Amino acid sequence: MFGPVNGVLDLIFWLISIAAFIMSAWALIHAIRIPTKAFPAAGKQTKPLWLVILGFATLFTFAAAVNYQNMGVGLPGIFTIAAVIAAGIYLADVKPAVNGYRRGGGNQGPYGPW
Repeated sequence: MFGPVNGVLDLIFWLISIAAFIMSAWALIHAIRIPTKAFPAAGKQTKPLWLVILGFATLFTFAAAVNYQNMGVGLPGIFTIAAVIAAGIYLADVKPAVNGYRRGGGNQGPYGPW
């Protein structure tokens, strides 16, 4: 009797897990590409700390997306929720602050360094 509803909810939660993984991976790739000096210059935590946080966030969200059907629980775990929060903080707060710092340094104009 509840089969189709559970199937739709499982699909929705699986899609949310995939979106969380993509968000975490995007944040991790961005953090890798930004120079190390940009983080303290922007008043943020160090690059190695963010790489560890985002690395674990990507790992946990990947595990949630891959093993979702095997977890047997309809809701994501506490580590997955913490991972999404960490990636969200990076993308909303740290990424805009360090975006101005690119390789090569110098003055940044609207079309690149000058």
